Amino acid sequence: MLVAASLLLCPFAAVYAGASGAFSGNSAAVGTVVIDAGHGGIDGGVSGGTTGVKESELNLYIAKELERNFASGGFNVVMTRTTSSGLYGAMSKGFKKRDMLARKNIINGADADVMISIHLNHYSSPERKGAQAFYKSGDEEGLRLANCIQKQFKEGKEREYSPLVGDYYVLNESECTSVLLECGFLSNPEEERLLMSEDYRKRLAYLIYKGTTNYLLEKNGEI
Repeated sequence: MLVAASLLLCPFAAVYAGASGAFSGNSAAVGTVVIDAGHGGIDGGVSGGTTGVKESELNLYIAKELERNFASGGFNVVMTRTTSSGLYGAMSKGFKKRDMLARKNIINGADADVMISIHLNHYSSPERKGAQAFYKSGDEEGLRLANCIQKQFKEGKEREYSPLVGDYYVLNESECTSVLLECGFLSNPEEERLLMSEDYRKRLAYLIYKGTTNYLLEKNGEI
């Protein structure tokens, strides 16, 4: 099920060498991507049923792998967080609202082509597994991006889901094409074990990267 690390990290710089003029954002880069590692700090998100690993920790690992892929492909990358800390400042009442407002400001201040928010899921049944993309209601470009990424999840042998509308703050408040990705279920023991693997996280990041770059090329008539 795992893909060799050498394949996972294969850059797409050559593919985009002739397409840089088709993208907005940093003129020295192919385009600008915001990567949002969900949760952080006291807000750990959901936890693994076997290992107790925090969602926030794995979100950041995946986000950093994704950052490396986009940077290798010539993109300007903006991260909402790069450490285990949240974005709320002092731990006091209203910390979650401050955290979300900080993410909104980073996303909308980046003049980005796309925003990708990384999360992990949890369900009452341990049988549920697989990665799924969500987009904002009425956002046709968000749906197109979600479909491109979901297609890669499917081809990567993930469970065959379809993208869904998601009522999430980072999607609703984002001014650029955006998706929120639930990259697996920490309530599923097998998937939790895989998510603890660096190779598997690299694999997920590559699938997300490939789906996003396919979307951008399609949007700009390159494929």
